[in-house]
Amino acid sequence: MTEFPIKLAVASKEGLAISEHFGHAKQFRIYQTALGSCQLLETREVAHYCLGQHSDQSAMAGILESIKDCQAVFVAKIGDGPTEKLKAIGVSAVSHYAYEAIEASLLDYVQKVATGEGV
Repeated sequence: MTEFPIKLAVASKEGLAISEHFGHAKQFRIYQTALGSCQLLETREVAHYCLGQHSDQSAMAGILESIKDCQAVFVAKIGDGPTEKLKAIGVSAVSHYAYEAIEASLLDYVQKVATGEGV
């Protein structure tokens, strides 16, 4: 059973939608969420991980450290490697709300977590 509130990280270019690829994110917006409530707590700056055909492992370590206190990270897209690294620290990668409004997506996710629906 999940205890609320929970923290969720969001990769967004403009702060309105879940619109950034995990590897391209330069910041994550951190929200505290519970049933019916969603509050932006802070924005955490990170070095982007994806550098075209290769990746920056030190940037990945920084990203993982930056969002390790979150239950999930919401992204427009994410690869299998980063998904597994997040899973290893207990953070779920969520991409099925890609390009949707942040607050509505987070509230929907929290509702599904609370009722035990698969998310």
